[in-house]
Amino acid sequence: MIPTIPGREAILEAAIRIRPYIHRTPVLTCAAVNLKTDAELYFKCENFQKTGAFKARGATNAVLSLEKHELSNGIITHSSGNHAAALALAARYRHTPAYIIMPSNSSKVKIEAVKSYGGQITFCEPTLEAREETLKRVQARTAAIEIHPYNDYRIIAGQASAALELIEEYPGLDLIMAPVGGGGLLSGTALSVHYFAAGKKVIAAEPAEADDAYRSFYQHNFIPALNPQTIADGLRTSLGTLTFPIIREFVSEIITVDENGIVDAMRLIWERMKIIVEPSSAVPLAALLAHPDIFRGKKTGIILSGGNVDLSNLPW
Repeated sequence: MIPTIPGREAILEAAIRIRPYIHRTPVLTCAAVNLKTDAELYFKCENFQKTGAFKARGATNAVLSLEKHELSNGIITHSSGNHAAALALAARYRHTPAYIIMPSNSSKVKIEAVKSYGGQITFCEPTLEAREETLKRVQARTAAIEIHPYNDYRIIAGQASAALELIEEYPGLDLIMAPVGGGGLLSGTALSVHYFAAGKKVIAAEPAEADDAYRSFYQHNFIPALNPQTIADGLRTSLGTLTFPIIREFVSEIITVDENGIVDAMRLIWERMKIIVEPSSAVPLAALLAHPDIFRGKKTGIILSGGNVDLSNLPW
């Protein structure tokens, strides 16, 4: 376990550690979207990542960081899908079982992905309390070691590698955007910008129906999510005790967006960029479209967090 907030070296070490196991995802631009927003946008496509989301970075770093004896009883986590699939795949690399606690309302495509990577699923009610209680019960039976979806500095260091790659390829960006749920991607992004692109701003985007990060950020006090109902299923979790302080210190602004805005942005990416993203991925572009004055004329990097979407249940 990394005992303190990951520094430059911890992020660079994580990037090197996971390099053989992940994709260095492409950065795409779209003239039509640039014209619509009057901005220069650079999309870091984590929807093309292993397991279809950025979560492969943090999960792989965390599992590869464990000693062999720590893996003897397997690993366990709770997740609505993307971290679950990523951890199941990372467990396969180390030949150890992965016990996954998933909310009963998880996306079918994400459930199937976890199963395909060998994860052993236990379902629970779709609340944070139910997730944690179920995890404790299964952990008591298996003695598996927990790897939290975001409240773990090893996870944060791994997620930071996405923004690190973006900065390496496009050092002239003015802003970098990421969605925020539990805060693993956002806090990792903020740390990479702080260390490797000093002076640049990080702006987060969050569904208005799951705005615990927004309220916590501006009220300077942790406010948990209470069973939020948003189409962006990957962003329904509360901030963590490790992610919130990083976000408070290194993120400039958090913007909330409504459900219609998320769907419109998701559709715009599908139609104009010809790539598949899930609703959570579309939240930053939705924020940019809702607040164009902040971004007009600026070079903005946007991390598209994932592309695991149920094609039989599209929101349009």
